[in-house]
Amino acid sequence: MKILISNDDGIAAEGIKALILNLSKDHDVYVVAPDRERSAAGHSLTLHSPIRVEELEPQHGLKRVWVTNGTPGDCVKIAICALLKQEELPDIVISGINHGPNLGADILYSGTVSCALEAAMLDYPSIAVSLASMSPNPLYFDATAKFICRFLPKLKDIDFPKKSILNINAPALEEEDIAGVEITKLGTKMFTDNYDKRIDPRGKVYYWMAGELTSKHEEDGTDIAAVRANRISITPVTFEMTHKDIMKNLEDAFCKGGKCSWYGYDAIKN
Repeated sequence: MKILISNDDGIAAEGIKALILNLSKDHDVYVVAPDRERSAAGHSLTLHSPIRVEELEPQHGLKRVWVTNGTPGDCVKIAICALLKQEELPDIVISGINHGPNLGADILYSGTVSCALEAAMLDYPSIAVSLASMSPNPLYFDATAKFICRFLPKLKDIDFPKKSILNINAPALEEEDIAGVEITKLGTKMFTDNYDKRIDPRGKVYYWMAGELTSKHEEDGTDIAAVRANRISITPVTFEMTHKDIMKNLEDAFCKGGKCSWYGYDAIKN
């Protein structure tokens, strides 16, 4: 299998190293990653400055590897559209392993998830992988990478959903301590929205985002509840954000029969 790996923690992160070391044993692995940490970059692309790309000497069994000053989304887009040769294009794109959880509504800010979504927008199957550890020196990246190695062959059993990714979060545990795998829906929020007001040495006010893990109860079946129960969470996520369920109600209220008579030419004429 040909695999493209990227992340938002940067080329030197422990999570991407664990993926490379484990996946390159049995697969053709290509890497395009940011030159520094780009966490919480969201789904941003570089439009008003040049994207610098440098190809590095491949190690650890990699086929090819590049580093860029771009965003996580840039990494996948430029890899598929400019860097990889036709015969090198991936069968699947993997983003991660992220240092920290990407759960619930917080995935809206995630560079890891957005990196995978960029691949989905280009019609490539993709997964985002995160280790739910807040430790500054996290362990268990290797255990998460080994799970991905065992998970990939299972993908042949599904018709991979278009316009979608699989968002995977693993608890920070050894393999033998993980309580299982659960297919989940997105929960609410993992972090509180707190800001510390501080004064700099020159007496000026600034703010530092200081959100903390929330202890709010999550209903069963969510990604947050699964990880709290020491299970690996797999959540299908789509970028197709149209809220189709309320379209009929909106049409009846504003434009019944396709005619918005309260606005435009008909309204002016009357």
